[in-house]
Amino acid sequence: MSQSHHFDAIVIGSGPGGEGAAMGLTKAGLNVAIVEKESSVGGGCTHWGTIPSKALRHAVSRIIEFNNNTLFCHNNTSLHSTFSNILNHAKSVIDKQTRLRQGFYDRNQCALLFGLASFVDEHTLEITQPDGKKDRYTADKFVIATGSRPYHPQDIDFHHERIYDSDSILNLAHDPRHIIIYGAGVIGCEYASIFRGLDVKTDLINTRDRLLSFLDNEVSDALSYHFWNNGVIIRNDETYQKIEGSDNGVIVHLQSGKKMKADCLLYANGRSGNTELLNLSAIGITPDSRGQLKVNQNYQTDSDHIYAVGDVIGYPSLASAAYDQGRFVAEIIATGQAQNHLIEDIPTGIYTIPEISSVGRTEQELTLAKIPYEVGRSSFKHLARAQIAGTEVGNLKILFHRETKEILGIHCFGERASEIIHIGQAIMEQKGEANTIEYFVNTTFNYPTMAEAYRVAALNGLNRLF
Repeated sequence: MSQSHHFDAIVIGSGPGGEGAAMGLTKAGLNVAIVEKESSVGGGCTHWGTIPSKALRHAVSRIIEFNNNTLFCHNNTSLHSTFSNILNHAKSVIDKQTRLRQGFYDRNQCALLFGLASFVDEHTLEITQPDGKKDRYTADKFVIATGSRPYHPQDIDFHHERIYDSDSILNLAHDPRHIIIYGAGVIGCEYASIFRGLDVKTDLINTRDRLLSFLDNEVSDALSYHFWNNGVIIRNDETYQKIEGSDNGVIVHLQSGKKMKADCLLYANGRSGNTELLNLSAIGITPDSRGQLKVNQNYQTDSDHIYAVGDVIGYPSLASAAYDQGRFVAEIIATGQAQNHLIEDIPTGIYTIPEISSVGRTEQELTLAKIPYEVGRSSFKHLARAQIAGTEVGNLKILFHRETKEILGIHCFGERASEIIHIGQAIMEQKGEANTIEYFVNTTFNYPTMAEAYRVAALNGLNRLF
């Protein structure tokens, strides 16, 4: 084997985790290769997950905004589109992101190896190219960043032309009038917003007793009400017994005895780690039942020189966190330790319509822990910027300690929530007296802005103290 086939480190997967690791390693001066099984870089995040779904969501939200604005929509005219039409917008964003990321590897002289990777032994990787040709490469270190894919129960025929998962929905070949979404997690709720925003009749089957139960109850309730108010039918505490496809639709038989029929079904209930093709048994690593890998605090697997990051190791399963994990692994490999680690309070961003974002603890968690807290609220309908933009649905809630005034949690429901949350996150991350709700009262915000919601909410909360 020639010397050109040996690398200091090989990263498997070019999603956020793999990219973070590869860029950190090359900048540290190591000879690095990254393996990608698809024909272009970016991983599931760019091609099937975060980027396309958020691009679709943006297009739909702009249509809704146009149709709700009397300045643009009058004389009973309105703007309409279909899922297949707005897919073109998503594809254009994917192409831009792919070219951008390809440039990162080119500029940093990181070798790109396209093909399917599998381990031969603890230091050897075999890569099978699309034409069947096989090459072997060796490395001192490996980083597994293969991501995840939609979970497929064996009793559901995902080859049926009317049954989709969150990847294959991007190849939707018709424009449904009625869709059933099975699974009301983040992905299911986001797609419920998208399809209902396109005037598609939408049924959302939730296997739990409330939507997104990890959220603050008030925010979860707000989303449920907003869905209900916009015509989404939510079925809580339901589980399928059988799903059968026909030439023109799908019938879902529920264990409760109910039957539901629609033009198509999107199954969005769980994800599995992409590990089954890596031949991990050859290196003594065993994934769990969902294909995920166990790692220690340094992201090492059971083999000390093999690391794993991103969705393939489970929580928090966020693109942003995966990139950070990749950076930390690069530091550990290059220097023996990472200077930083994942922050404790990672913000949640859920791109429903309207958006949801939160950071820190919920009211339920604080009550259970018997922490004396108070609540400051700001309703978007009272903000000048929201009135100007016509984005009056939503609110900001700040939870803070009654005695120290330390910020304990922030929860936002409304347009641009995922951006608004970072203002509060920045203050929460400060230490000591710098992290108090009084910061929002004593600083000066641009006016009119959505950020002003913090000042309004802080005043509201402080007025509750006695």
